[in-house]
Amino acid sequence: MIHPIERTMVADLREHTDRTVTVAGWVHTLRLQSTMQFVLVRDHSGIVQVTHRKADDELTALLDGLTSESAVRITGRVVANPVVKLGGLELIPESVEVLNRATAPLPIDEHSGPEPRLDWRFLDLRRRPAAQLLFAVQTTFEAGMREYAYGAGCTELHTPKLMGTASESGAEVFELGYFGGKAYLAQSPQFYKQMAIAGGIDRVFEIGPVFRAEPSFTSRHATEFTGVDVELAWTTDVEEVQRFEEEMIAHALGRVAERHGAAIREEFGVEVTVPSLPFPRITMAEAHQVLREKLGWDPEGTKVDLDPEGERALSAHMREQTGHEFVFVTHYPAEIRPFYHARPAGRPDLTLSFDLLWKGLEVTTGAQREHRYEVLVEQAAEKGMRTEPLTDYLNCFRYGCPPHGGFGMGLGRMLMVLLGLGSLRDAVFLFRGPNRLTP
Repeated sequence: MIHPIERTMVADLREHTDRTVTVAGWVHTLRLQSTMQFVLVRDHSGIVQVTHRKADDELTALLDGLTSESAVRITGRVVANPVVKLGGLELIPESVEVLNRATAPLPIDEHSGPEPRLDWRFLDLRRRPAAQLLFAVQTTFEAGMREYAYGAGCTELHTPKLMGTASESGAEVFELGYFGGKAYLAQSPQFYKQMAIAGGIDRVFEIGPVFRAEPSFTSRHATEFTGVDVELAWTTDVEEVQRFEEEMIAHALGRVAERHGAAIREEFGVEVTVPSLPFPRITMAEAHQVLREKLGWDPEGTKVDLDPEGERALSAHMREQTGHEFVFVTHYPAEIRPFYHARPAGRPDLTLSFDLLWKGLEVTTGAQREHRYEVLVEQAAEKGMRTEPLTDYLNCFRYGCPPHGGFGMGLGRMLMVLLGLGSLRDAVFLFRGPNRLTP
C-alpha cells in the first residue's frame, strides 16, 4: 500500500522546529555559491530558505541544476537560525525531488509590463503574493455576500447565459450561431431574475458571468465579467432595494476586514473600513447642480449620465460633506434608463433607479421595476422597441407579477476599489476585453 507523503506548509514550519518535514513548492530564487547553496522555496503560505553545504554528492548536483520556478518537493530538518531573515528558520535538506523543471529564462519578470503579464497570467499570479491575496479576498467577499443574502431569505439561482433575444435594450450584444439560427450571450440575468419573481420566488440571488460587446478600452470595462445580481419581491419602494444592498456590502466588507485586513494593509497599503449605514443619497438632479455650480463640471445636456470625471468629483464632494466613501445617485432621467424601470407617480420623466458610487467608481445599478404589463408595453413603445421579441418576458407580467426591485453589481469593480487597484485587469483571474481572448 502506497502512503501519501505528508506535506507541511511553509507557514507552519515553526511548529516543527528540530523535526524532519516535507515541503512542496516552487523555486523562488537561487544563490549557488562556491561552498554553499541557498534556495528559497515558495508555497502559497510563504517562503523558506533551504541551506546546503556543497559536497561531491547527488544532492549538490540536484540543487545546482535547479531553475527559478521549478516545482520541487524537499524533505529536510527545520532549524532555527536568527540570521535568516525569512522568519529565522531554515530547512537543511535530506532529499530533493524535482517534480517539474522550469524552462529558463522565464518569459516575464518583475519589470514586465501589463500585457506580457496577462499573456503569462499563471506565472504572474504564482510569483506575486498580492495576486494570491486578491483571490482570497474575493472568496471571502463573495462568501460574505452569500451569507447575508441567505440570511435575508434569498434563493440562489443559475440563469441561462444563452438567450434568444438581447437581455437589455440599447446595449451591444454578442451574437452567435445556434443550430442554424441566432443566439445571444446574456448581458445580465435581468429578465430571468424577474421571471423568478413572477414564479413565486420572493428573493433571488446570483453570482455569474455577464457579457457586454462594448468596444471599451478603459481601465474599468471588460467584455466578460462576474455579476452579482439580486431581485426582491413585494417591494413598495426602491429604498428597500438600496437598504438591502448597503447592508449586504457592509456585512461582506466586515468579513473581509476580519480575515484579511492586516494582509491587505501590508500588501496593498489599503485600510479596509466597514461603512456606516445608511449610505448617503443624492438625486441625479441634485448631483448635476452640485457638479455644475460648485465643481465646474459642464457636459452637454442636462439629462446626461455622469461621466467618470463627474463620478469622481461627486464622490469627492460627498465624502467631504459626509465622510462616506459610498453614495447612491438616484432618480435618473427616464430617457437614459431601460424601459422596465418604474417611474414615480406624476413624474414620467424620472425613474425609481440608482447607481452606487464607491470612491468615484460606479459599482452597481439598481431600480424598482415596472411590474404592470400595460405600462411596460407603453414604456417599451416610447423607446421605439418592438414588443414581439419581448413576448416571453412580457408574459411574466400578465398574470399577477408582484411589485419588485433589484440591482446588479460588478464583482471585479468592487475588488478593484477595495484593494486600490489601477485596472480591472488586475482584479480578475483572466481578463477578457476587445483585444484579448487569451490565454
